[in-house]
Amino acid sequence: MKLWQKDNTDPNSSAAAAKIERFTVGRDREMDVYLAPFDVLGNLAHATMLETIGLLTNDELSVLCAELLTIYRQIQEGQFAIEDGVEDVHSQVELLLTRKLGDIGKKIHSGRSRNDQVLVDLKLFTRDRLWQVAEAARQVFDRLIARSEQHRNDLLPGYTHLQIAMPSSFGLWFGAYAEALADDMLTLQAAYRLANRNPLGSGAGYGSSFPLNRTLTTELLGFEGLHVNVVYAQMSRGKTEQTALTALAAVAATLSRMAMDICLYNSQNFGFLTLPDALTTGSSIMPHKKNPDVAELLRAKTNRLKALPMEVTLVMSNLPSGYHRDMQLLKEILMPAFDEILDCLQITDFMLENVQVKPNLLADPKYDLLFSVERVNELVLQGVPFREAYRIVKTEVEGGTYTAPRDLHHTHEGSIGNLGNDQIVAYMDTVFQGFGVARVQQAVERLLQP
Repeated sequence: MKLWQKDNTDPNSSAAAAKIERFTVGRDREMDVYLAPFDVLGNLAHATMLETIGLLTNDELSVLCAELLTIYRQIQEGQFAIEDGVEDVHSQVELLLTRKLGDIGKKIHSGRSRNDQVLVDLKLFTRDRLWQVAEAARQVFDRLIARSEQHRNDLLPGYTHLQIAMPSSFGLWFGAYAEALADDMLTLQAAYRLANRNPLGSGAGYGSSFPLNRTLTTELLGFEGLHVNVVYAQMSRGKTEQTALTALAAVAATLSRMAMDICLYNSQNFGFLTLPDALTTGSSIMPHKKNPDVAELLRAKTNRLKALPMEVTLVMSNLPSGYHRDMQLLKEILMPAFDEILDCLQITDFMLENVQVKPNLLADPKYDLLFSVERVNELVLQGVPFREAYRIVKTEVEGGTYTAPRDLHHTHEGSIGNLGNDQIVAYMDTVFQGFGVARVQQAVERLLQP
């Protein structure tokens, strides 16, 4: 029987209870497996704090920590499961402790509600996964910068309104997506720092009469700081998930736009780049086809990720303060999203490594009009006012006397001749270092020491 379960002597209640349990538990046990290592970390910190305020003896703390480390190793080795009849990961860990240690295992829940236990697990999980996404996005960023430098002199048609506009380059194209990821990293950092605040000790949202040392658990778990107000600590449920998913959606938006470019540029009508056979599939009827299925699925998967912050918004709509069971469903939105974005980042990196750029694209006369602005600027440098130069070139184009000046002299920051990749890398480095992950890693390592 669960701690919060009510006695019921109605002989017809068992079938109803099974039906209600299926509905209320849903996929929660499946999602809780993601939280298992983080539940152990939270328990280690909480038990350490309980000893300092006299709710555990030093000997009790020693045996509890030893058993928690055993459970942690089992999780890491894939030997942990939530048993049938056990409601969630928190109950499973406590059950394992109680089986081994008896009443000592039962003491670990002192001064804690399942609400703040879930919250701290989710904070630790989200913090960990956001850092994994940041590292994967940094790898894609580094790949983009390398390809940008490699192809800085390979020109590419630039488009506005899907009409040829002005000369661009693959150096600019790759570099543009690198800088986009640097901006996305700033969003990831904001989400990480929100997840990196400690709700432990807030109980069910109203604190505890025990003299809990919340500053200690904050330090033990490597959190940047406390969610100080215990009511707000509970209100951060939903906000943490939405902010994290907003950050993932920003990365997804960058990847989906890049995937669309690749689909376009790989088509015969554009013909700017080619994908190796490993990244394409054939047709069941047309033997010539090399379809960019990987890029298309990347576009679809990332587009779907962009919808997830709104799902959280709708689940949380009109909820008053305090905990509500609605929030359980947030796990099903949040947790698989990390797996999806990490998979998308890995395949993006592979695709960028292997995509082949076609050189000398702008030698084709069909791109002559790309250089019309160069012709205007040429006249301006000769002293012709810009508006008059524009009119002259427009007349040349309409009258068939226009000749494209193909010598390019773009020197300002972020242009064809001055990509500014060093500035983009410096920006990314600053944001990346701002996560402050070293403190987190050191704290977790200390907790896991025997």
